[in-house]
Amino acid sequence: MTARRTRPAARPAAPAARLSYLVFRLERRIRARLDDTLARHGVTTTEYMALSELRTRDGASSAELARIAFVTPQAMNLVIRDLERRGLIRRDPHPNGGRTLCARLTPEGTAVLRSCDSSLDAIETVMLEKVDDTTREILRDGLTVCARALRPDAY
Repeated sequence: MTARRTRPAARPAAPAARLSYLVFRLERRIRARLDDTLARHGVTTTEYMALSELRTRDGASSAELARIAFVTPQAMNLVIRDLERRGLIRRDPHPNGGRTLCARLTPEGTAVLRSCDSSLDAIETVMLEKVDDTTREILRDGLTVCARALRPDAY
């Protein structure tokens, strides 16, 4: 009598990766590339975030920039002071008075930001090389909706 061969049991399909994990993994990879690329321009990722925000929201306070960059107000104060010392931003008194200062890009800051932008465009080109335009729009819209759901007060 011969032994019957049994088929190995089929392995259950691996569960799909959680979206939050995929977003986190992508963020870490982007951040590593950003840090390396921006360092060549003499700018940190946090400084780039602050400069980018000032391009769209001229006159933001240090506290507002801290929230956007996910750093403490104390850390952002150091970033702002350094950017001001390097001539990339200037700070003016808030129009309503008080101790709040409004940060603004200088022409030098705008030039550095443009230079950094072109390097970041190269990162995005590689990242999105195999993603069609329709999927890019869906991805942009979906990520925006997710971010707003978790922090509606930031928008």
